[in-house]
Amino acid sequence: MQIGIVGLPFTGKSTLFQTITKTHFDPSELAKSESHQAVVKVPDARLDKLTEMFNPKKKVNATIEFVDVVGLQKGDSGSTQFTGNFLAKVKTNDALVQVVRLFDNDAVPHPDGCINMMRDINSFETEFILSDLAIVEKRLETVGKQILKTQDEKLKREVPVLEKCSELLQEEKPLRDYHFSKEDLLILKTYQLLSIKPMLIALNFDESQVNDTEKYMNELVKHKLGHNTKALSFFGQIEKEMADLSEEDSNVFMSDYGITESALDKLIRQAYDLLGLQSFLTVGEDECRAWTIKKGMTAQEAAGEIHTDFYKKFIRAEVVHYDDFVEAGSFAKAKEVGKWRLEGKEYIVKDGDIISVRHS
Repeated sequence: MQIGIVGLPFTGKSTLFQTITKTHFDPSELAKSESHQAVVKVPDARLDKLTEMFNPKKKVNATIEFVDVVGLQKGDSGSTQFTGNFLAKVKTNDALVQVVRLFDNDAVPHPDGCINMMRDINSFETEFILSDLAIVEKRLETVGKQILKTQDEKLKREVPVLEKCSELLQEEKPLRDYHFSKEDLLILKTYQLLSIKPMLIALNFDESQVNDTEKYMNELVKHKLGHNTKALSFFGQIEKEMADLSEEDSNVFMSDYGITESALDKLIRQAYDLLGLQSFLTVGEDECRAWTIKKGMTAQEAAGEIHTDFYKKFIRAEVVHYDDFVEAGSFAKAKEVGKWRLEGKEYIVKDGDIISVRHS
């Protein structure tokens, strides 16, 4: 899974990227390099506990790849220009984090002259919608001509989906907040549309604004958020300083500022929710591991994530939920109290299930 971090200049997007990935670079490098990217381990207290219990040779966290997307440029008028290079890079991401600046800093003025949350959010939305509309209208024209020649039924199924997209985009509505069917989404996936990507709006505050976050979050709830548009608040400069501290010192730092959850934990929790993801676990003396899957996946599909042969040769899954296992203390005890069970290939995996696959 790849999540792109985007934002206007001087919003703190590179600060956020460096904080959650624990990388360091001079922001001026971004003007002359490709996008920075890094793989981050997904924190999971359940995996940590199981590792303590099994003492395996290896612990493997689930991972997410974050990308600090470059390509925005200043135009002659001083406003931000959304280049084709930037939009092309955004298309490869599974979801987006838009960093929005809420702090004032006279030494680094906002590129558009003043702080305005909704203006900055809508600047991205408008560019994404215009880009998508051009793609959809061109595709509709092409499909229409091909249908006249071939009467292809597959192409005919595209038309109502594309027409719905065109209608929404002309009303300046992002596609991500419309409930498309699974079949519709399969059709649209090939076009790499921008406004259909799940969006997480990350509001960046400074230390003087600790008491202001709720006000801005409430405004977003009223005007912007939908089922595929979420929001979080963070304190970029504070969290960047915390990133270099020990866990103990970092916790004290967070407590002093009233921060209850780190930016990384918030980002991953919200990203999993946006993308409909969850984790199941495998354990043993060799390895304890967290696996990321889509919610609603069956035991057979989850087995296929471990190894393709496990999907093909699936027989049964031994399943016990993490909470039940920890309470019982062992597989034998979990089985004794009826919490360990055998499930078939149609079993829907739950977040936190510990699974062992039986296969031929």
